[in-house]
Amino acid sequence: MRSQGRLWRRSALVAGAVAVALTASACAGAGGGAGSSGGKSINVLMVGNPQMEDIQKLTADNFTKQTGIKVNYTILPENELRDKVTQDVATGAGRYDVVTVGAYEVPIWAKNGWLHETSSYAAKDTAFDQADLLKPMVQSLTGADGKQYAVPFYGESSFLMYRKDLFAKAGLTMPEHPTWQQVAGYAAKLDDKSKGTSGICLRGLPGWGEVFAPLTTVVNTFGGTWFTKDWKAQVNSPQFTKAVDFYVNLIKSHGEPGAAQSGFTECLNSFGQGKSAMWYDATSAAASVEDPKTSKVAGKVGYVYAPVDQTKYSGWLWTWAWAMPKTTKKADNAWKFISWASSKDYEKLVGSKLGWSRVPDGKRTSTYQIPEYQQAAKAFYQVTLGSIEHADPANPGVQPRPTVGVQFVGIPEFADLGTKVSQSVSAAIAGKTSVQQALNDGQKLADQVAGKYR
Repeated sequence: MRSQGRLWRRSALVAGAVAVALTASACAGAGGGAGSSGGKSINVLMVGNPQMEDIQKLTADNFTKQTGIKVNYTILPENELRDKVTQDVATGAGRYDVVTVGAYEVPIWAKNGWLHETSSYAAKDTAFDQADLLKPMVQSLTGADGKQYAVPFYGESSFLMYRKDLFAKAGLTMPEHPTWQQVAGYAAKLDDKSKGTSGICLRGLPGWGEVFAPLTTVVNTFGGTWFTKDWKAQVNSPQFTKAVDFYVNLIKSHGEPGAAQSGFTECLNSFGQGKSAMWYDATSAAASVEDPKTSKVAGKVGYVYAPVDQTKYSGWLWTWAWAMPKTTKKADNAWKFISWASSKDYEKLVGSKLGWSRVPDGKRTSTYQIPEYQQAAKAFYQVTLGSIEHADPANPGVQPRPTVGVQFVGIPEFADLGTKVSQSVSAAIAGKTSVQQALNDGQKLADQVAGKYR
């Protein structure tokens, strides 16, 4: 979920390389890094989110000391990671033994035979406790053959974070289930340019997993969809247009400075430093927001369900998960790492060493029963769990869908389609084009994709 510029040029090159792989084996793919080294070491490629930075700090003194297995990490911003891991897996380069992938990639890549299944490893690893994993997360990482192909590191939905102190000062009350219209009203009242505080922070950075993660949930609840059940593109439909118009206008009127280049990380920094009154994003962000070592607003934040318009709930469903590319020659050691990284013991390690609010939650039922975690996460854990449980990948909007996915469409072509349309939407946020032009261009691209399925 991060930086651009050279990324666009790289994406074009990657798209060409991946297109060859897709023609040969019918799907999406990306990679990079130092090749698998000999001895007891593994290479792990992961997204640069706070939870991953935490595990990097804890690995040597814990996992490596216990197992003798050295872990060589490569950490990248989300957009760059997606390019790199897809290229590596699709082309069979085999540079990595473990990679972080999401709920979008796993079923597609499993179908292509690009990943090791993890079900058999989990079945033999009694300490791992597979039954403790939350069912929505397991389902999102399961292939068409019923086998699991990745293990969740943490799971998330999306919710609205808001500054309780600013709301109280302004005499405002946030409902547990706000509408987007209410949120826009609050943003207008709390926007204070003289103090450097925006009314809200929303992602505007190009990328299907960046701006279109929150924006597609807005589209869903406004009655829109990327495709109808019979594969008719709907990108410039009245409902889709209304949602994007609303989102873009809200950012331009009351959003953060430089919004067209703001992704998850930038909004985390803005909100955490007290420069935004609200932030709609991943439930996993709360761990960093509530960390007094890095956040200026820890203890001052309220959490409510994702804003809605026509639906009762609108939060997304996502997990960053550990997967083993089929090309790894170190699957047993890779599983030892995955098992440790997603274990109950690892959660307790994070809690005791870094603070219980930083536990990579959203994947295990038992997490929500730990007294220390409940105390540290009391501001957000119930809304987090409720948001995950109410996310509906099969029916996230008001009409039937051709595939599963809340904030994405579960087809290989969506990564490229969503990213291209996102670039136009980001340009609209920057004032370089209109929303209507951006969506008219997107409609043509979506129609080409839909034609493959009709």
